[in-house]
Amino acid sequence: MEENGRRSGDMLTRLMELPAETLPEGVRIVRALALDKGKVLDFVRENFGEGWLGECEAALLHQPSGCYIAIRNRQVIGFACYDATAPDFFGPIGVAGEERGKGVGAALLVRTLRAMREQGYVYAVIGWVDDAAPFYRKFLGAEFIDGGGPEHSIFRDRIEAV
Repeated sequence: MEENGRRSGDMLTRLMELPAETLPEGVRIVRALALDKGKVLDFVRENFGEGWLGECEAALLHQPSGCYIAIRNRQVIGFACYDATAPDFFGPIGVAGEERGKGVGAALLVRTLRAMREQGYVYAVIGWVDDAAPFYRKFLGAEFIDGGGPEHSIFRDRIEAV
């Protein structure tokens, strides 16, 4: 979908050649456990509102969890999920405002995509991308899927209008 010269929709990326994972100093990235659910969902709600809670909760309840978290000083500072909305879908991903631009999101992205590759996926669908498209293009070589606008993807059947 094109709006004001910007495109949005689902993107596709290859998983066989991923960039190196570089962790910012003092940050650990771990697979979230079910017992982390409350703290992770609180982080998502406080930093991103209600929109991603359902997807994040679904990813947390997979075995193994489909949610990775970035931790600094025993505090959640970011999260990334996969297989939350549909199999082979990456996202959502989010990093606390004060931690953005430090490489936390890139490290979460690579770690999560590696987990997808280890699970047997060769490609990943990055669901409903808009403002982050230039980052995914540059960092991963991801491209929009023709006809993959939200009105044609799994997101079209949301209760809320797309």
